[in-house]
Amino acid sequence: MQLYTVRELLTEDTVGTLKRIADIGFTQVEPFAFLTFGDALREGLAEAGLSAPTTHQGFIGGDLDEVFGAAKELGVETVIDPFVAPERWQTAADVAQIAEQLNAAAEVAARHGVRVGYHNHAHELESRIEGVTALEFFAGKLAPEVVLEVDTYWVAVGGVDPVALLPTLGDRVVALHIKDGPGTTETKDQVAVGQGSLPIEQIIAAAPDALRVIELDDSRGDRFQAVADSFAFLTAKGLA
Repeated sequence: MQLYTVRELLTEDTVGTLKRIADIGFTQVEPFAFLTFGDALREGLAEAGLSAPTTHQGFIGGDLDEVFGAAKELGVETVIDPFVAPERWQTAADVAQIAEQLNAAAEVAARHGVRVGYHNHAHELESRIEGVTALEFFAGKLAPEVVLEVDTYWVAVGGVDPVALLPTLGDRVVALHIKDGPGTTETKDQVAVGQGSLPIEQIIAAAPDALRVIELDDSRGDRFQAVADSFAFLTAKGLA
Protein backbone atom coordinates (compact mmCIF):
# COMPACT_ATOMS: atom_id res chain seq x y z
CA MET A 1 0.00 0.00 0.00
CA GLN A 2 1.06 3.60 -0.55
CA LEU A 3 1.77 5.06 2.89
CA TYR A 4 0.49 8.49 1.88
CA THR A 5 -2.97 7.01 2.44
CA VAL A 6 -2.34 7.00 6.21
CA ARG A 7 0.01 9.98 6.32
CA GLU A 8 -1.35 11.49 9.54
CA LEU A 9 -1.09 8.21 11.46
CA LEU A 10 2.33 7.52 10.00
CA THR A 11 3.62 10.91 11.13
CA GLU A 12 2.22 10.48 14.65
CA ASP A 13 3.40 6.89 15.14
CA THR A 14 5.50 5.49 12.32
CA VAL A 15 6.35 2.15 13.92
CA GLY A 16 2.87 1.48 15.29
CA THR A 17 1.16 2.35 12.02
CA LEU A 18 3.43 0.06 10.03
CA LYS A 19 2.64 -2.77 12.44
CA ARG A 20 -1.10 -2.15 11.94
CA ILE A 21 -0.57 -2.35 8.18
CA ALA A 22 1.24 -5.66 8.54
CA ASP A 23 -1.58 -6.95 10.72
CA ILE A 24 -3.99 -6.46 7.79
CA GLY A 25 -1.83 -8.85 5.78
CA PHE A 26 0.42 -6.55 3.78
CA THR A 27 4.03 -7.58 3.26
CA GLN A 28 5.06 -4.57 1.14
CA VAL A 29 4.49 -0.83 1.36
CA GLU A 30 5.36 2.17 -0.77
CA PRO A 31 6.73 5.07 1.33
CA PHE A 32 6.37 8.69 0.28
CA ALA A 33 8.92 11.45 0.88
CA PHE A 34 10.91 8.77 2.61
CA LEU A 35 13.86 10.99 3.44
CA THR A 36 11.72 12.97 5.89
CA PHE A 37 11.01 9.93 8.07
CA GLY A 38 14.65 9.02 8.73
CA ASP A 39 15.41 6.11 11.04
CA ALA A 40 11.79 5.74 12.17
CA LEU A 41 10.80 4.35 8.78
CA ARG A 42 13.70 1.91 8.68
CA GLU A 43 12.98 0.72 12.22
CA GLY A 44 9.27 0.44 11.55
CA LEU A 45 9.72 -1.61 8.40
CA ALA A 46 12.04 -3.99 10.24
CA GLU A 47 9.78 -4.36 13.27
CA ALA A 48 6.68 -4.91 11.14
CA GLY A 49 8.41 -7.32 8.77
CA LEU A 50 7.62 -5.12 5.77
CA SER A 51 9.68 -4.35 2.69
CA ALA A 52 9.54 -1.28 0.45
CA PRO A 53 10.29 -2.27 -3.15
CA THR A 54 9.18 1.16 -4.41
CA THR A 55 9.08 4.65 -2.93
CA HIS A 56 7.82 8.06 -3.93
CA GLN A 57 10.42 10.79 -3.59
CA GLY A 58 10.85 13.89 -5.68
CA PHE A 59 14.36 13.85 -7.13
CA ILE A 60 14.26 15.80 -10.39
CA GLY A 61 16.51 18.81 -9.84
CA GLY A 62 17.59 17.53 -6.42
CA ASP A 63 20.60 15.80 -4.84
CA LEU A 64 20.45 12.51 -6.74
CA ASP A 65 23.23 10.77 -4.88
CA GLU A 66 21.60 11.52 -1.53
CA VAL A 67 18.22 10.18 -2.65
CA PHE A 68 19.45 7.05 -4.36
CA GLY A 69 22.01 6.22 -1.70
CA ALA A 70 19.38 6.44 1.02
CA ALA A 71 16.97 4.37 -1.03
CA LYS A 72 19.53 1.60 -1.43
CA GLU A 73 20.12 1.56 2.33
CA LEU A 74 16.38 1.16 2.91
CA GLY A 75 16.16 -1.76 0.50
CA VAL A 76 14.20 0.19 -2.11
CA GLU A 77 14.55 -1.03 -5.69
CA THR A 78 12.72 1.74 -7.55
CA VAL A 79 12.56 5.46 -6.70
CA ILE A 80 9.56 7.12 -8.32
CA ASP A 81 9.26 10.86 -8.84
CA PRO A 82 5.59 11.53 -8.08
CA PHE A 83 4.91 14.87 -9.71
CA VAL A 84 6.05 17.27 -12.41
CA ALA A 85 3.87 20.37 -12.70
CA PRO A 86 1.15 20.52 -15.38
CA GLU A 87 2.68 23.47 -17.23
CA ARG A 88 5.69 21.31 -18.14
CA TRP A 89 3.51 18.80 -20.02
CA GLN A 90 2.12 21.11 -22.71
CA THR A 91 4.76 21.01 -25.48
CA ALA A 92 6.88 18.34 -27.10
CA ALA A 93 10.06 20.15 -26.13
CA ASP A 94 9.12 20.40 -22.46
CA VAL A 95 8.02 16.78 -22.22
CA ALA A 96 11.21 15.64 -23.95
CA GLN A 97 13.19 17.63 -21.39
CA ILE A 98 11.46 15.85 -18.52
CA ALA A 99 12.37 12.54 -20.13
CA GLU A 100 15.98 13.67 -20.47
CA GLN A 101 16.06 14.49 -16.75
CA LEU A 102 14.74 11.03 -15.90
CA ASN A 103 17.25 9.39 -18.22
CA ALA A 104 20.12 11.29 -16.62
CA ALA A 105 18.87 10.41 -13.14
CA ALA A 106 18.71 6.75 -14.13
CA GLU A 107 22.46 6.77 -14.79
CA VAL A 108 23.13 8.10 -11.29
CA ALA A 109 20.64 5.67 -9.75
CA ALA A 110 22.34 2.73 -11.46
CA ARG A 111 25.57 3.55 -9.62
CA HIS A 112 23.66 3.01 -6.38
CA GLY A 113 21.96 -0.18 -7.57
CA VAL A 114 18.46 1.29 -7.91
CA ARG A 115 16.27 2.42 -10.79
CA VAL A 116 14.00 5.40 -11.36
CA GLY A 117 10.43 5.83 -12.47
CA TYR A 118 7.65 8.37 -12.83
CA HIS A 119 4.09 8.45 -11.45
CA ASN A 120 1.32 10.28 -13.29
CA HIS A 121 -1.64 12.39 -12.28
CA ALA A 122 -4.43 13.54 -14.61
CA HIS A 123 -2.62 16.35 -16.42
CA GLU A 124 -0.23 14.05 -18.29
CA LEU A 125 -3.30 12.45 -19.89
CA GLU A 126 -5.27 15.63 -20.52
CA SER A 127 -2.40 17.09 -22.54
CA ARG A 128 -1.84 15.68 -26.01
CA ILE A 129 1.44 15.82 -27.92
CA GLU A 130 1.70 14.78 -31.57
CA GLY A 131 -1.56 12.85 -31.49
CA VAL A 132 -1.05 10.89 -28.28
CA THR A 133 -1.30 11.67 -24.60
CA ALA A 134 1.68 13.47 -23.12
CA LEU A 135 2.33 10.41 -20.96
CA GLU A 136 2.62 8.17 -24.02
CA PHE A 137 4.83 10.69 -25.80
CA PHE A 138 6.98 10.90 -22.66
CA ALA A 139 7.29 7.11 -22.47
CA GLY A 140 8.59 7.05 -26.01
CA LYS A 141 11.45 9.37 -25.01
CA LEU A 142 12.58 7.40 -21.96
CA ALA A 143 15.67 5.22 -21.77
CA PRO A 144 14.83 1.51 -21.54
CA GLU A 145 15.78 1.35 -17.86
CA VAL A 146 13.34 4.07 -16.77
CA VAL A 147 9.99 2.69 -15.62
CA LEU A 148 6.46 3.94 -14.99
CA GLU A 149 4.04 3.60 -12.13
CA VAL A 150 0.60 4.26 -13.60
CA ASP A 151 -1.99 5.76 -11.31
CA THR A 152 -4.99 4.22 -13.01
CA TYR A 153 -7.48 6.41 -11.14
CA TRP A 154 -5.87 9.64 -12.32
CA VAL A 155 -5.72 8.22 -15.83
CA ALA A 156 -9.51 7.91 -15.71
CA VAL A 157 -9.83 11.40 -14.23
CA GLY A 158 -7.76 12.62 -17.17
CA GLY A 159 -10.36 11.26 -19.57
CA VAL A 160 -8.51 8.16 -20.75
CA ASP A 161 -9.50 4.51 -20.33
CA PRO A 162 -6.76 2.89 -18.22
CA VAL A 163 -7.55 -0.55 -19.63
CA ALA A 164 -6.80 0.73 -23.14
CA LEU A 165 -3.81 2.82 -22.10
CA LEU A 166 -1.78 0.22 -20.22
CA PRO A 167 -0.97 -2.01 -23.23
CA THR A 168 0.36 1.01 -25.12
CA LEU A 169 2.94 1.55 -22.37
CA GLY A 170 3.95 -2.09 -22.30
CA ASP A 171 6.51 -3.62 -19.96
CA ARG A 172 7.68 -0.19 -18.86
CA VAL A 173 4.74 -0.26 -16.42
CA VAL A 174 6.13 -1.96 -13.31
CA ALA A 175 3.54 -0.76 -10.78
CA LEU A 176 -0.08 0.36 -10.68
CA HIS A 177 -1.83 2.59 -8.20
CA ILE A 178 -5.11 0.83 -7.58
CA LYS A 179 -7.82 3.07 -6.21
CA ASP A 180 -11.53 3.47 -6.69
CA GLY A 181 -14.31 6.04 -6.68
CA PRO A 182 -16.32 8.01 -9.23
CA GLY A 183 -13.28 9.12 -11.25
CA THR A 184 -13.49 12.80 -10.41
CA THR A 185 -10.98 15.36 -9.17
CA GLU A 186 -12.63 15.45 -5.73
CA THR A 187 -10.27 13.21 -3.76
CA LYS A 188 -12.66 12.92 -0.82
CA ASP A 189 -14.97 10.90 -3.07
CA GLN A 190 -12.45 8.07 -3.27
CA VAL A 191 -13.54 4.80 -1.67
CA ALA A 192 -12.20 1.33 -0.97
CA VAL A 193 -11.22 -0.70 -4.01
CA GLY A 194 -14.30 -2.53 -5.28
CA GLN A 195 -16.74 0.06 -4.00
CA GLY A 196 -16.38 2.58 -6.84
CA SER A 197 -16.89 2.65 -10.59
CA LEU A 198 -13.46 1.71 -11.94
CA PRO A 199 -13.10 -1.70 -13.69
CA ILE A 200 -10.50 -2.98 -11.25
CA GLU A 201 -10.25 -6.54 -12.54
CA GLN A 202 -9.83 -5.43 -16.15
CA ILE A 203 -7.24 -2.82 -15.15
CA ILE A 204 -5.12 -5.43 -13.41
CA ALA A 205 -5.53 -7.84 -16.32
CA ALA A 206 -4.17 -5.14 -18.65
CA ALA A 207 -0.85 -5.11 -16.73
CA PRO A 208 -0.84 -8.47 -14.92
CA ASP A 209 2.82 -8.44 -13.92
CA ALA A 210 2.81 -4.95 -12.40
CA LEU A 211 3.02 -4.44 -8.66
CA ARG A 212 -0.42 -3.49 -7.30
CA VAL A 213 -0.32 -0.59 -4.88
CA ILE A 214 -3.48 0.31 -2.95
CA GLU A 215 -3.90 4.04 -2.32
CA LEU A 216 -6.46 6.64 -1.40
CA ASP A 217 -5.52 10.28 -1.79
CA ASP A 218 -8.35 11.07 0.62
CA SER A 219 -11.83 9.83 1.53
CA ARG A 220 -14.94 10.86 3.40
CA GLY A 221 -14.62 7.71 5.47
CA ASP A 222 -11.80 6.21 7.49
CA ARG A 223 -8.88 5.70 5.11
CA PHE A 224 -7.27 2.96 7.16
CA GLN A 225 -10.50 0.95 7.08
CA ALA A 226 -10.76 1.57 3.34
CA VAL A 227 -7.29 0.10 2.92
CA ALA A 228 -8.29 -2.99 4.88
CA ASP A 229 -11.47 -3.32 2.80
CA SER A 230 -9.44 -2.90 -0.40
CA PHE A 231 -7.04 -5.64 0.67
CA ALA A 232 -9.97 -7.95 1.46
CA PHE A 233 -11.59 -7.28 -1.93
CA LEU A 234 -8.43 -7.90 -3.94
CA THR A 235 -7.57 -11.00 -1.93
CA ALA A 236 -11.05 -12.45 -2.35
CA LYS A 237 -10.78 -11.90 -6.11
CA GLY A 238 -7.36 -13.53 -6.24
CA LEU A 239 -5.81 -10.21 -7.31
CA ALA A 240 -3.45 -9.66 -4.37
